[in-house]
Amino acid sequence: MLCALAEITDEERKFLAGEEKIDRDIYMAEEGNVISVNKMLPHGDLVAVRTHSRFVDFPEHTHDYIEVVYMCSGKTTHVINGKTVVLKEGELLFLSPNARQRIYPAGEGDIAVNLITRPQFYDGALAMMTDEQTPLKKFIVDSLAGSDTGAPYLLFEVSDILPIQNLMENLIWGIFNKVKDVRKINSTTMGLLFLQLLNHTDRLSYTSDEEELVLKTLMYIDGHYADGSLTELSRLLHYDYAWLSREIKERTGKTYTEHVQSRRLSKAAYLLKNTDIGVDSIAEQVGYENVSYFHRIFKSSFGITPYKYKKAAMTQNEPLPAE
Repeated sequence: MLCALAEITDEERKFLAGEEKIDRDIYMAEEGNVISVNKMLPHGDLVAVRTHSRFVDFPEHTHDYIEVVYMCSGKTTHVINGKTVVLKEGELLFLSPNARQRIYPAGEGDIAVNLITRPQFYDGALAMMTDEQTPLKKFIVDSLAGSDTGAPYLLFEVSDILPIQNLMENLIWGIFNKVKDVRKINSTTMGLLFLQLLNHTDRLSYTSDEEELVLKTLMYIDGHYADGSLTELSRLLHYDYAWLSREIKERTGKTYTEHVQSRRLSKAAYLLKNTDIGVDSIAEQVGYENVSYFHRIFKSSFGITPYKYKKAAMTQNEPLPAE
């Protein structure tokens, strides 16, 4: 597959022949520097693969879609919102529509693949993720909502994580070769990729001090929802307790306690659905010492009691309510 992706395109031949500027008509629908999904993606398709154009300085631009860049070989140098980002072989870059991106000229051996996506492409992948807030889910949801306050990009340094490499190669191959049932396969593969990336948030490169704070908070909650505390988190991050509490609320829209509660209930729902553990034991396992309070808060969030939720999961006669 790499040989096919490395073939020099007609556009690249022009650059090698001396052309110094991109053809805007290929990428942009009108005046401005916004690359258009309708230009890059055939009508009706949800995702397409396009190799990055080498041998040219790609000027600063934005996108009207989420772009995913996978570095197949070599490296490319990007300037994103004024920050230099070097994408190396095996790494994965997610760009939001609010990201201003410039790309320095790439050499012949620098093979990057761009995934051009419509919003509906992420429906299946998001459905496979749990309800709790995670850095990746927050990025996708913020980007799809057109938020100007979310992270401009996420960089996953995962070149040595074999399952992620295999999933990316499968995704690219499936799109490139237009396999049967391509939509379902691509959606499922992207969902599996998201789940793998969630297991490797320690490989996430931060985009700013503010995003680092949010991501570290969410990662801490994900690992310590049952026994952690804001006091301990403030000590670990070396921030004042009151200041950190305000920042979490301001930057995520939820308090620390609300994030913890959402994560606990999501984990409880998973255990109720997928294990034989008793309801009271699950309550204690996810961090609720007061079992009666767990019952009340679970019913308030899901609309039914934990016992009824577990019974519905066992009989599978009706869809389970979401938080």
